[in-house]
Amino acid sequence: MDTANLSPDKDMDVVSKWLIITRAAVFTMTATSALIGGLFAAAVVGNPNWLNFALAFLGLLIAHGANNMNNDYFDLEGGVDTEDYARAQYAPHPILGGLVSKGKLGGAVILANVLNLLILIVLTARTGWPTAVFALAGLFISFFYVAPPIKLKHRGLGEPGVFLVWGPLMIGGTYFVTAGTLPTFGVWLATIPYGIAVATVLMGKHIDKIEADTAKGIRTLPVILGEVTSLRLNMALMVGFYLVVLALVLTGTLGVWLLLVALALPRLRTAYQLYREPKPSEAPEGYAVWPLWYVSWAFYHNKLAGLLFVAGLLLNLLVPLSF
Repeated sequence: MDTANLSPDKDMDVVSKWLIITRAAVFTMTATSALIGGLFAAAVVGNPNWLNFALAFLGLLIAHGANNMNNDYFDLEGGVDTEDYARAQYAPHPILGGLVSKGKLGGAVILANVLNLLILIVLTARTGWPTAVFALAGLFISFFYVAPPIKLKHRGLGEPGVFLVWGPLMIGGTYFVTAGTLPTFGVWLATIPYGIAVATVLMGKHIDKIEADTAKGIRTLPVILGEVTSLRLNMALMVGFYLVVLALVLTGTLGVWLLLVALALPRLRTAYQLYREPKPSEAPEGYAVWPLWYVSWAFYHNKLAGLLFVAGLLLNLLVPLSF
């Protein structure tokens, strides 16, 4: 769960295999978005529906796994994923790594989407048609992230798409099914910080793959902007997370406890320093996800910043403070 790889001293079992295939190591981002939406709902309404929240939480995790498998399937089908491409180097590729056949991977994607369709039907029946709008909008962006004919990642739209999915759609959608009402303007604004934090992770990954993606004709945002500009933009986005949180607290949109995110500033400093230095020519000792580099430090920052964001929301509920 820390490295998306099986420890050398462990034997592969069915649980390990599917954690790797679904890339469960990054599910923390989805769990964080869902928790943020649920806690926003608890802060606004007196009787949040926690059963609906639990169904949404489960559905979002399944959707994330389905999206990761879908990306691997279509990137292999489209000739993007090869033995010498980063995807097959930092962690086992489901098919190229021999974990599962192409047919079984496709079947797993279908099964995951069928399970999510059942959850969607139940939640829509319990909450109304906006649930389907949230879910289908997220599905559209996630499915066509690499799937033809749209291929959002190939057109520099992957990062904006991830911001929308992990910010307004996941947080806003979870809020809706939990609260029973559409998000207020303040809640929509409050979906922005964590959406930015997730987008920095994808941005970091695409910076790591600029050379390989350029060779394959994949025009991710870093390919379009260039490495130097992309590094500066990602640093600005990480700083922007704090500036947006501060602005929302000062305007009363978020409670004072959200300033807890400042405890993640040492991780921001670490990431900032490493982004200003040249990428190492080879993997440092003990580093598990080479040739990825910049994404690791964006994710390192994201995990603590997101955890503290959730903790701040929870404390706002339990021990409300005001200026």
